[in-house]
Amino acid sequence: MTIQHDNYGMIDISSTAVSTIANQAINQCYGVVGMAEKNVASGIAKLLSRDNRRGIDVTLRDGGIVIDVYVIVEYGVRIKTVAESIQHTVKFHLEKALSLPVHEVNVYVQGLRLSREEQ
Repeated sequence: MTIQHDNYGMIDISSTAVSTIANQAINQCYGVVGMAEKNVASGIAKLLSRDNRRGIDVTLRDGGIVIDVYVIVEYGVRIKTVAESIQHTVKFHLEKALSLPVHEVNVYVQGLRLSREEQ
């Protein structure tokens, strides 16, 4: 996605770079156990590749970023609170790093996982 184009040249930031920033932010959030895929077919394709930014879709719309994240949360936490934490944390880190507005951070909880002590 092109960020700036002026007399000095062009700045282009890949969606992979944006995904990496978002992934780091998501992993800081309490209650997040891991990332998930939005469907089985893409999950199998990602398992065969070495892409560690799975579960994050980035699009550029109206000069800002729209990001969809697919997560697995720990069983017993308040899902709404974890999702809101993800939204705020991802928005903060992306806007700080890229100086671009983040229009939406859509969080899709794909599953719950018991902590190791409860199993």
